[in-house]
Order: sequence, then C-alpha cells, then structure tokens
Amino acid sequence: MRNQFKGYVLGAIAAASYGMNPLFALPLYKAGLDTDSVLFFRYLFAIPLVGIMLKARGRDFKIVREEVPWLLVMGLLMALSSLALFESYNFMDVGVASTLLFVYPIMVALIMCLVFKEKLSMRILLCIILALGGIGLLYKTGSGATLSLTGSAWVFVSALSYAIFLVGINQSRLKDMPTLKMTFYVLLFGFTLFLFRLDFGRSLAYPHEWYLWANLLALAVFPTVISFLCTTSAVHYVGSTPTAILGALEPVTAVFIGVAMFGEDLTFRESIGLVLIILAVTLVIAG
Repeated sequence: MRNQFKGYVLGAIAAASYGMNPLFALPLYKAGLDTDSVLFFRYLFAIPLVGIMLKARGRDFKIVREEVPWLLVMGLLMALSSLALFESYNFMDVGVASTLLFVYPIMVALIMCLVFKEKLSMRILLCIILALGGIGLLYKTGSGATLSLTGSAWVFVSALSYAIFLVGINQSRLKDMPTLKMTFYVLLFGFTLFLFRLDFGRSLAYPHEWYLWANLLALAVFPTVISFLCTTSAVHYVGSTPTAILGALEPVTAVFIGVAMFGEDLTFRESIGLVLIILAVTLVIAG
C-alpha cells in the first residue's frame, strides 16, 4: 500500500512537471531557436544531471547486451514524443496542445487491453470519461479559430509515442532496471535523434542571452529529469494505466501557470473542468 501511494504521488509530480514545458520553451522560440536546438540542449543538460545522481547513489552504468535494443527503442520513442509535442507549439496554442495530448491515457488503456489482455475496469473507464470531460471544458481557442490539422497530427504522434513508451517500460526487460539507470540511457539514446537531425551540431542554433541559458537548464531539470524519473518510478509502482491517467494533471498545470504567471482568467467552465480532472485522479488513487 505504501508503494502504491508513492507511485500515485510520483505520477502526479511527473505530470505536473511535464506540464511546465511551455513555460520554458516559448521564450526560447521567441528568441529564434528552432525545435531541434531547444530539445538538443534540453537532453544535453539533462544527461549529466542524471549521471551525477546515478553515481551519487553508488550505482554503476553497466547494462547487458539484451537491454540495449530496448533502451534504444524507449529512448527514441521518448525523443519522438518530445519532438512532436514541441513541433505542435508552432501550429497551435500550447494550452490546446496540452489538452489534446491527454488522449495518451486512452491509448495506454487500449494497448494494455488489446495487446496484454488487461481488464478495462468500470472504474478506469469512468476515470477516463471524467478526465476527458474535464479536458474538454479546459479546452479553448483564444480567437475561436478551428484547430490546425498539422498541429493536431503532431500532438497525436506525441501522444502515441508516449503511450507506447509507458507500456514498453513496464512490459519489457527494463521493468526491473533501476529508475535512474533507465532514465540515463533513455535520455542518452534519445539525444541521438536530435544529434542526427542537427547534422551533428552543424545546424545548431545557440541562445545569446544568459536568461535563455537558464531557461534551457530549467527545461532539462523540471519537465525532463524530474518528470522522467517520476514517470518511470510511478510505472514500476502502480503500472502504466494509472500513471497515464494521472497525466491529467499536466493540462491542469498549464492552466495554473497561465493564471499565476501570465494573468489569464480562470472561468467558471474551466473551474468545473479542473474539478472533474481532480475527481478522476482521486478515483484512481482511491481505487
């Protein structure tokens, strides 16, 4: 029971910290950095941070040959999910992208049900319905314009990649690998995607202000290191489906950041949406 509670708390922290992506990424976009450059530095800074944490706990970096293909696939899936989500920011509001991304818990539940024959309980179905209802109430477009098809496609790719990642780390040889070690290699192998896309650094764009470097560091710490560590730990403790549903806190974080940091209004409709999402998360934990 103690481990389950720990898993739910870690899943909530993972979702909330991942929802901070736009807070640090958008100023970098405005300064002229492209998506690949932002993610290149995000992973570049995160890898040594996790490595230091790994050594500080007295762990080694040793892995066996059979684990390499799984780590490579998981790393590329996570990198693809990051790339697709950040690309979607170029085509739609980040709040809209964050809400659309929440289709991934449904994907996780369906994958577990169809592929691994996990029973889809009425409680899980109710939680998904409540959370989706809350997300729908949080959804808004500032100008009332229709959604970008390209942006929506990018978000769908991000959600599917993340869903497969969540299932994969719990249904493969990596299930019993220590969280820090797995996170280190997932980031390391994921980093290769941006290295190739940037022609091994020849197409890399650099920030020219000190505060932008601080943004890159924050992007590496909060929605990367903290989120990835908490996600993998939560999956180990409570499984893929509950961890995915706890991801409902990600768009909630986006709303609170908008209100607290950018002075946005919190309407009655959005408040009801937040209540529905919190209720869904509470039902997952209570179950």
